[in-house]
Amino acid sequence: MFNDRKVSYSGVQPSGNLTIGNYLGAIRNFKTYSDRYKCFYCVVDMHAITVRQVPAELRRRTYETLALYIACGLDPEINTLYVQSHVHEHAELAWILNCFTMFGELSRMTQFKDKSARHADNVNAGLFTYPVLMASDILLYQTDVVPVGIDQKQHVELTRDIATRFNQLYPDTFTIPEPIVVSTGKKIMSLADPLKKMSKSDENLNGVVFILDDKDTIIRKFKRAVTDSDTEIRDAEEKPGIRNLINIYSCFTGKTVPEIEQEFKGVGYGDFKIAVGEACAAGLEPIQTRFKELVADKAYLEAQMKKGAEEAAWYARRTLGKVRKKLGFTQV
Repeated sequence: MFNDRKVSYSGVQPSGNLTIGNYLGAIRNFKTYSDRYKCFYCVVDMHAITVRQVPAELRRRTYETLALYIACGLDPEINTLYVQSHVHEHAELAWILNCFTMFGELSRMTQFKDKSARHADNVNAGLFTYPVLMASDILLYQTDVVPVGIDQKQHVELTRDIATRFNQLYPDTFTIPEPIVVSTGKKIMSLADPLKKMSKSDENLNGVVFILDDKDTIIRKFKRAVTDSDTEIRDAEEKPGIRNLINIYSCFTGKTVPEIEQEFKGVGYGDFKIAVGEACAAGLEPIQTRFKELVADKAYLEAQMKKGAEEAAWYARRTLGKVRKKLGFTQV
């Protein structure tokens, strides 16, 4: 903790148009932490290159992700918004932490197994060790809390293990972070396969609703959402498609599950799907409007990148300086 407020850290990859799963499960909740925590929100472009990228597209998406942060309500005057590769301390600390991370720990990481299967032609060392870079991201800012989706909790647990191991050898170096898993919208599922998480890398685009999809596209995708042969709109384990739609509708309207079940009692699936699509489109419309304004002003975004990088680097240097001194590295 660098000041009288605890620290919160979050990062999003610029690896494509973000989905409503990214928004509801993470980004929308980010701004609620600003009053309680010193918040760092990072565009983690270094993580993105574990998968081959087209350089021009990566640059464009980096600007767009920063714009989405701001469009979703993150005030750059209150929060530190920056791009990961602009703060070199992330990479330096990651190398140091690699030397305190066990091979077996990394081999058990679920996302490594999943990504290796999806990118069998490019199972590189970065893909294997990127949880250590994630640990570096978190520990560099003496982070107290990390808001994550349920599928990212494993990475925070590894970060805690690495920090504890380092602190046992070199006491009082790192704050041990705690994961915060949001209770609503914690896992938005695919509209095409409600047993699978909604993902921007899904080949079936009908299952994915993107933050920047226009209203007609959103309604069309919800109309095609997979449900079941029943006709009752209720939250039940045996009805994963309807459960997913209820979850999405609840997130965008703020209504509880019992309220939703009562509202749509006796209503057919078709009308319910349209209602969910309408609520989703209405919730995303102000974000899309603000996003268009921001991406049209590249100079503003670059000024925010520079400002955020300078702020982040100030904190990062303090932690890295402590680490270097404890390890016995010399200074010049």
